[in-house]
Amino acid sequence: MSDWTFKGFHDEFDRHVREQLPWYELATDAAVLIAKHYIPKGGLIYDIGCSTGNMGRNLNGVLLERTARLIALDECADMIRAYQAPGEAITADATAYDYQPFDVAILFLTLMFLPVAERQELMARLREKLRPGGAIIVFDKCVSAAGYEGTVLSRLTWHHKLQSGAPPAEVTEKEMRLIGVQRPVSTAEIAPAVEAFRFADFAGWIISNS
Repeated sequence: MSDWTFKGFHDEFDRHVREQLPWYELATDAAVLIAKHYIPKGGLIYDIGCSTGNMGRNLNGVLLERTARLIALDECADMIRAYQAPGEAITADATAYDYQPFDVAILFLTLMFLPVAERQELMARLREKLRPGGAIIVFDKCVSAAGYEGTVLSRLTWHHKLQSGAPPAEVTEKEMRLIGVQRPVSTAEIAPAVEAFRFADFAGWIISNS
């Protein structure tokens, strides 16, 4: 069975992610509302791992109102070609990109697809470039809780995937194709941070310097 990849998947991505992650819209709304608290007039926002532009589309109003600039990054060229949202979309490796000082960085279901060895260095670089009063917003899959509670949370995630109408065979196949490709995030990798969202084994955090 081949590894999971985003290449060539841009046409199906928006449907697929909402089917596989039934809380996707709720998490999107939460991330956008959090971001609004930290975007100043004339600010700079990075959408790291932008896919087809979900964050940019939902931030459009505040970007216009505050004349803020959005730079969207994704290493998958197919996603950048399919990008339909405000801002400048760039094909780039998030771990090697030369970031400018910024006000908000959003990593929405991104960190878990980056090599573990490179995550803490990336987060350290982002913290260095974060302007006073800004925030780094991370939404991702977490390392499972210990003990029976970990089983409960994992089954809760699967339950809602199946309830959303995702075919069981497709859910299972994707899970197996993610082996070694998707590595859940530990809180140590992003600490110190404030948890702002949770659904089973997915969570969202705010990292601020305000």
